[in-house]
Amino acid sequence: MSIEDAGSGVALWRRVADGIEREIAEGRFPAGTRLPGETEIAESYRVNRHTVRRALATLAERGLVRAERGSGTYVEAPRLSYPLRSRTRFSEIVGAGGREPRGQLIAASEEPATRDLARGLGLKTGAPLIRIEALRFADKTPICVSTSFLSAERFPDAGRIFAAVRSMTALLAHYGIRDYRRGGTRITAAIADAGDAARLDLALGRPVLVVDSTDIDADGTPLVSKRSRFAAERVTFEVEG
Repeated sequence: MSIEDAGSGVALWRRVADGIEREIAEGRFPAGTRLPGETEIAESYRVNRHTVRRALATLAERGLVRAERGSGTYVEAPRLSYPLRSRTRFSEIVGAGGREPRGQLIAASEEPATRDLARGLGLKTGAPLIRIEALRFADKTPICVSTSFLSAERFPDAGRIFAAVRSMTALLAHYGIRDYRRGGTRITAAIADAGDAARLDLALGRPVLVVDSTDIDADGTPLVSKRSRFAAERVTFEVEG
C-alpha cells in the first residue's frame, strides 16, 4: 500500500483516512480489530506520524475507530440500533443485535430526593433515594452512562444488589418486580462532560444523546427515574409507538 504525491490537492491525512476507511469497509479490519500502530501505518503510506494521528482523529470523529489509552486504536462496531418503546431493556436490545451486554457499577450512594425527583417518583421531597451510577457496554464498547434513582425505603441496599447483578431488570426482579414499562421518555442532545467522556472513551467535545426516563410497574407506580447519556456516534434511536 502506498500513497501518491500530494499534487492532486487532496491532503495526505485525508488520503490516509480514506485508505483506512476503505480497508475497514472491505473487511480487512473487522469490528473490534486493533489497527496497526502509528509507525507501521506511517511507513505503509510513506507519511509522518503526525499525518497518521490526524487521519486517525478524523476516523474517530466519524465514529469508525476508537482510541483506547495505552492499548491502541480499534475499529468500532456498527451503530447499535436502539428501539425506544414502552418496554425498553438494554440487555435485550444489545443481545438482539448479536452483541454481549454488560453493566458495571461506577458508584452507589444515598441522598435526599429533590423536589423534581420526588415528584417524578411519587415521593415526598427529602425522601431517601438510592443513586446508582452505571456504565453499560455492548461487547467491549461503552454505550452509555446512566444515573438512576430509586426509593431507598422500597429498594433497600439497591446499590449492593446492582453491583452483583449488573442489570436494572435483574435488580427489580430481586425485589419481586418481574415486569415494568416505560412511563415517559425525553431525548435531548448535549456535549459530554469530562467524566462521561472518559467513561465512554470519547474525545472532549463529542456529542451525547441524553435520555431522561421513568419506569413504572403494572399499577403505574413509579419505580426508577433515570438519566442516560449515550455516545451519539454509537447508537441509532428508533422511537416506537
